[in-house]
Amino acid sequence: MTLPQIVSREEWQAAREELLVKEKAATRARDALSAARRGLPMVEIDKEYVFDSGGGKATLPDLFRGRDQLVVYHFMFAPEWDAGCRSCSAFLDQIGHLAHLRARGTEFAAVSRAPYTKILPFKARMGWTVPWYSSYDSDFNYDFQVSFGGHEPYERPGMSCFLREGERVFHTYSTYERGLDGLGSTSTLLDLTALGRQEEWEEPKGRASTLGAPAGSERVRYHDEYED
Repeated sequence: MTLPQIVSREEWQAAREELLVKEKAATRARDALSAARRGLPMVEIDKEYVFDSGGGKATLPDLFRGRDQLVVYHFMFAPEWDAGCRSCSAFLDQIGHLAHLRARGTEFAAVSRAPYTKILPFKARMGWTVPWYSSYDSDFNYDFQVSFGGHEPYERPGMSCFLREGERVFHTYSTYERGLDGLGSTSTLLDLTALGRQEEWEEPKGRASTLGAPAGSERVRYHDEYED
């Protein structure tokens, strides 16, 4: 194994400050990319999708649970599989406490094509509490390009974001495979959405306050202090 070079504290500090310049540039570039993502147009969903939640049928608007935004993780779990994808499972293990997303009017859910009778025991085995729905009886996975049929059917992981305005639902963003690298925290998930982190410094302006609430960071609490 090749290890980093051993240097003095002074040499390390100089090298660290040189790298910091590049890190700050990457942060500014990431902020600009997130702003460009929020500038994307959106598409209204006029097709009805039905999901199985284990407690009855649910539509796409139901997945919002009354919130403004929805982030869907397309979890690879085909109907013929006995367990979910290992890589998708590792990703879902990284998802933090959903109270912080929900405080910004954003819901998170996993969706798989496997029937719910297979999802439920696997979810219990993994100890997850995130909402997880089956799209077994719908075209959802195919329409959002994570399931493919034909002679060699296959699945791929992805993330899709939706915005709700009354009863109308809009698709705002999707990313797949390597586009999921580095995601999982509250801030990185919000960066994918049309409303973003809802901070005053974000572009475009005018999205920092939703439902009359203060800017996003002012809503942060200990997760057991949220009213919802």
